[in-house]
Amino acid sequence: MKVGLLYSRIRRDEKLLLSELRERDHEIEKIDVRKQQFNIHEAPEAFEDLDIVVDRCLATSRSVYATKFAEAYGVPVVNGPEVADTCADKVNNSLALEAAGVPTPNTDVAFTKDAALESIEKFGYPCVLKPVVGSWGRLMAKIDSRSAAEAILEHKETLGHYEHKIFYVQEFVDKPGRDMRVLAVDGEPIAAMVRSSDHWLTNAAKGAETNEFELDDRALELVEKASDAVGGGLLGIDLMEVGIDEESGEFEDYTVHEVNHTVEFKALNEVTDVDVPAKVVDWLEQKAATETDAEVTA
Repeated sequence: MKVGLLYSRIRRDEKLLLSELRERDHEIEKIDVRKQQFNIHEAPEAFEDLDIVVDRCLATSRSVYATKFAEAYGVPVVNGPEVADTCADKVNNSLALEAAGVPTPNTDVAFTKDAALESIEKFGYPCVLKPVVGSWGRLMAKIDSRSAAEAILEHKETLGHYEHKIFYVQEFVDKPGRDMRVLAVDGEPIAAMVRSSDHWLTNAAKGAETNEFELDDRALELVEKASDAVGGGLLGIDLMEVGIDEESGEFEDYTVHEVNHTVEFKALNEVTDVDVPAKVVDWLEQKAATETDAEVTA
């Protein structure tokens, strides 16, 4: 199998993936999107004879456009541009989950400071303001008062980029100091971890404590539904427990607050007994074989 890897920086996640591919004697074409030119008529040399392309771009814009070209060149790509477009934009993400009947936090989108303030007041304090595009918990704000809301909205309104003028306001989910990250391929979980922190943000990138998590039947159901909602592929699906009884610690259900398309898995690989990169490569091999069989049949 000849694998093309779209990247802009080789992180620990990509090193794990590359190491596993090399151990299995797969041929690898590393494609640095910062140095590549994508022609609309003819595929660049780097895309010749590829069996599959894996998108590991850091920047959302590069991810969406590079995968569009890979698809146009007739090369199977994971994850595809439609999945990237749905997952990278929180508005698209929320709409896809809602349309599929996946429980997800209630959300308003507003285009002016005054309209956003009305949404915040409607949800009550605290509530959460998020950028429509972003990762690692950056530029997210838990708003505890009207004065804080006014200040944050004014700051966002004066920032230059148009995305800051799309106000994504979400109800605050009072989770028990943790959430769950599930790595799944086409809705089938590879491994899962719980991320715990005293901070309201429980991202591993922000230093949350991570431990292996065993999925129950409801979580398995929601992982599959959330994956289908965004188009499938190699995804990171984030869940939170809701409706928690303070005395017993039991909870009523999960809510899916996000699906990630260029998911990082190094932290997960460290806390679970599962060989995560091996499972990912197993899936890539199956995906490439299926595409090859389909071409032969056609």
